[in-house]
Amino acid sequence: MTATDPTAADPTCIDPTAADPTCVDQELLVGDTPVARYVLAADLDAKHGPRPYLHPVRTLAGTPVTDALPADHVWHLGASLAVQDVNGTNLWGGRTYVRDLGYTWRADHGRIVHTGWAHRSADRLDHRLHWCDPAGAVLLTERRKLTASALPDHPYAWRLDLDSTLTAPADRDVVLGSPATNGRPGGAGYGGFFWRAVAAEPPEVFTASRDGEEAVNGCAEPWVAMRGRAPAGGAYTLVFTGLGPGDRWFVRSSRYPGVCVAFAFERTATIAGGTSRPGRYRVVIADGALDRDTAAALVR
Repeated sequence: MTATDPTAADPTCIDPTAADPTCVDQELLVGDTPVARYVLAADLDAKHGPRPYLHPVRTLAGTPVTDALPADHVWHLGASLAVQDVNGTNLWGGRTYVRDLGYTWRADHGRIVHTGWAHRSADRLDHRLHWCDPAGAVLLTERRKLTASALPDHPYAWRLDLDSTLTAPADRDVVLGSPATNGRPGGAGYGGFFWRAVAAEPPEVFTASRDGEEAVNGCAEPWVAMRGRAPAGGAYTLVFTGLGPGDRWFVRSSRYPGVCVAFAFERTATIAGGTSRPGRYRVVIADGALDRDTAAALVR
């Protein structure tokens, strides 16, 4: 966490479409190739954890590598920032895990909303957001930048960077939790930068030294790769980096394909009042089924 002098923000969550007529979906391009759509203000049920998200994200050859509103977890929204417990507010969507009760439907869903642009261009989006509780009070403010970049040495791949700074109000701490920190066993410490992938069959997941969901889930390796095939047939490889201090990888491949930089995998994370939590998440999106050495080279 880093100290900051946060700009005073409206304490009430606003309607972004009313406040900013430019609050519409944005396309990210690499050169002239559209590679991702950034959905800013989707009309979603509150139980889905409404928030900005990237979907579809595609390889340079056009293979989709994200899923949104899937039948198994309707609140999974492509690639997004989402945390299930933010001072008691569910900003992930779906049921909330309650200690000694299990997953329970509760009226605790908040939303994350766009509040203004700092920069918009074909390859970079920079904006401000509010993380809000069910009553509309602002829990956190955020500055977020998304960048799409070519990789000149790897013409079959491109890179997405998402830089995020979460700032707590000056007068109170904000605690980030997960089903795991609320008592769920089994390595379910999800919540953070989450990527719901698409796959025709369970994808392979690996790091520089580990293979498979069981070995990778919960680790703190510098990078994680997911290698799969889209339902339409295109092979892809995704390589993720971006763990901060205390973060862990939350990974699923057998039940559904997903990778998360988890903020509270085993214990809660606190953003002290008036301070910020910075994060830089990087994903290399490549066509083809790449081996371990190539995946490592892509993140170098």
